Amino acid sequence: MRLLILAAGLAIDRVVGDPDWLWRRLPHPVVLFGTAIAACERRMNQSHLSDEQLRRCGVVAISGLLLLSAAIGLLIHVALSSLGLAGAAIEALIVAIFLAQKSLSDHVLRVAAGLQEGGLAGGRRAVSMIVGRDPESLDEAGVCRAAIESLAENFSDGVVAPLFWYAICGLPGLLAYKMLNTADSMIGHKTERYLHFGRASARLDDLANLPAARLSMLLISGGAYWRLGQRSGRDALSVALRDQGLHRSPNSGWPEAAMAGALHLQLAGPRLYAGGRVEEPMMNAAGRPVATADDILRGVRVYHAACTLALAVVVSAAVFQNLF
Repeated sequence: MRLLILAAGLAIDRVVGDPDWLWRRLPHPVVLFGTAIAACERRMNQSHLSDEQLRRCGVVAISGLLLLSAAIGLLIHVALSSLGLAGAAIEALIVAIFLAQKSLSDHVLRVAAGLQEGGLAGGRRAVSMIVGRDPESLDEAGVCRAAIESLAENFSDGVVAPLFWYAICGLPGLLAYKMLNTADSMIGHKTERYLHFGRASARLDDLANLPAARLSMLLISGGAYWRLGQRSGRDALSVALRDQGLHRSPNSGWPEAAMAGALHLQLAGPRLYAGGRVEEPMMNAAGRPVATADDILRGVRVYHAACTLALAVVVSAAVFQNLF
């Protein structure tokens, strides 16, 4: 039943996404997670504590938040289990809320539309909604690369990782993962304020995303083979296996390198963030150096195909489980 619920949640999210009219009236669960994380950080991340004490407080904080979110997930699942098919339908809706298939592609497509309708200024405005780097430092090719990189990276931690942890652990795993991922985005930075307190969150998030990053690489390669042809699928796989280690993240390099190979583009490389400049070599250095809005559209085609393959895998696993 869990896999069937997951398949339904994937299908709902693919069609409906995150409706703005709903989340303008209600707080999104991730916003509530953020509120809890911020409260813990204000209370426990005190400047008078030593580095070791801050690291311990960070461990205690993220451990408590993960236990709380998993317990809430378990309570919701138990309550819904008593409702039969109606409960399963509600759980599928909850799963859909924590996935980002449609919302991610919608945001990335807005970057292409911004470039086409408003030129570089329009592209910069749109890409600033999905990336942390300084948009004013980006030329048109940089805007396009940033959008494609965000698409690939967030496919892993916004779609595949929640899918994976729900498949393994149900609602407790899904809610715990989203709490952890939100904590990493808020306090998992190597800044003076969060270097020690957020260390545990960052390390655990790297560990939790490890399987999803590898699965994302395979799905992107399969999506590229399906939508762009045999060469793109083969290059996506080979570039990911060769270049993933060039990225500063132990996980983001897998899907980003796969997308670079699929589109025959150079991705990553030197980037400017609010916290400073990141110096990295280009992944797929033999690829085209200049990305365009058309490359964004091709990347979204690969992404949609990868999402469809993920749904096919879940449905196939559900059928196999019920047959045997």
